[in-house]
Amino acid sequence: MGNETGNETGTTADIVGVATDAGTFTTLLTALDSAELTAALQEEGPYTVFAPNDAAFEALPAGTLDDLLANTTELTSVLQYHVVPGEFNATSLEDVETLETLEGEMLNVSVTDGVVTVEGATVVTADIEASNGIIHEIDAVLLPPTVMAVEEVAENETTESEAIETETTETETTETETTEI
Repeated sequence: MGNETGNETGTTADIVGVATDAGTFTTLLTALDSAELTAALQEEGPYTVFAPNDAAFEALPAGTLDDLLANTTELTSVLQYHVVPGEFNATSLEDVETLETLEGEMLNVSVTDGVVTVEGATVVTADIEASNGIIHEIDAVLLPPTVMAVEEVAENETTESEAIETETTETETTETETTEI
């Protein structure tokens, strides 16, 4: 797949319009609507959006997307983590190591042999132009550290409760076996 170049003909559609026309960002657009951020990406900008394609959302662990859609605060944080103020095409990304997102966290950017990666996600289609910025299609959903920490705590709580349930069941089984002797 590599880094393909998007529509480089001058377009008048904004980021949301271009993403809609592309047809590969339906989940992202649904998430933007849920978080009431669609209008923000229709403003003047300019913005650089690292836009996860539909396959990226499908690759999330089971339940993650539903959890995000149910928690507007976390969803907003995740979506803003994909947007950088200013316009950075693929060539200009070669000159930066980090970019500050609208969410306030920094994204690590690297370019190796012409392939752009952002926080480990690969840009599969670069430089999709819009009237108010640029879109880079990426193959993964980026989770900011604050959301990742919440997800890890939830996973640890689930693992701990499963361990306690298993331990309780094993104790009850042992007690039953001991009583029968």
